[in-house]
Amino acid sequence: MGYIVFTLFVAVVLFIALGFSKKTGKLEWKANKKQFLAILSVFCLVLGMIVTVPTGHTGILTTFGRVEEMTLEAGVHFKLPYQNVIVMDNRTQKATLDLSCFSSDIQEVPVVYSINYQINKENAQNIYKSVGVDYYNVVMVPRIQEAVKSVIANYTAENLIGSREVLSQEITKILTAELEAYNIIVVNTSIEDLDFSDAFTNAVEEKQVAEQQKLKAKIEQDQLNIEAEAKAEREIIAANAEAEVTKIQAEVAQYAGEREAEKNRKLADALTPELIDYYYANAWNGELPQIVGSDTVLPILDTLGEEEEKTEE
Repeated sequence: MGYIVFTLFVAVVLFIALGFSKKTGKLEWKANKKQFLAILSVFCLVLGMIVTVPTGHTGILTTFGRVEEMTLEAGVHFKLPYQNVIVMDNRTQKATLDLSCFSSDIQEVPVVYSINYQINKENAQNIYKSVGVDYYNVVMVPRIQEAVKSVIANYTAENLIGSREVLSQEITKILTAELEAYNIIVVNTSIEDLDFSDAFTNAVEEKQVAEQQKLKAKIEQDQLNIEAEAKAEREIIAANAEAEVTKIQAEVAQYAGEREAEKNRKLADALTPELIDYYYANAWNGELPQIVGSDTVLPILDTLGEEEEKTEE
């Protein structure tokens, strides 16, 4: 602010000084067009002291080439005429690199790698002091190449095919630690493409097809084994069930026989001679038998002849 006051003071002095002129040997002061040059110089000086930092950028202030320990946010700022402002982009930026790497089994692997990054705007002056505005080519590119190639070299070409996400995580971890020292923030990274030779790709496809066929055959064999085991188990269960049924039937028959025998025994014990005679008496129809047997031979009674004789009489 003192410099601005001094500049205005000088402009006023010039304005007054330019009004003096010598005419007829005498020094006279009179307003003239030259005095407006002093006013114009002040206007140009003021315009030179105004600087605009665009949105998404950070201003780095230098005084006679020395970087100040402050940064300018987006907007309009005043600076001294002998100061300079370098504008650096602090938005998230994307860079894509085409790299040629080698796997652990010496297979060439072309890689398309992309990274999203941004500078730490609070410490942007340190990036400018240590690296400059071309920090991407000076710092980032060599470290990206080294990180990607070193990680790829830990895997065989075959393992790389299904490990893209793991590779990105490992590379991101390395770059985050290394670029943080330069106040560069790694937002995210990705392996956009991994390419292999046609011969290698065909070999991998053939191997995968063979493994799928082997797995299919194993599954089918396992299914047959399961079905055979299930059938054998069913037969065993059926045989055991049939044996159990036979055993139960035998036990039931034995129990029924024992009950019948017990019933007959109890019935035999209950039959007395008197009860037998009683049943005989109840069952008799009142007719005498025609022949009665005994221990000795009995004469045959001609009862029919006697009846005929009685009839004739």
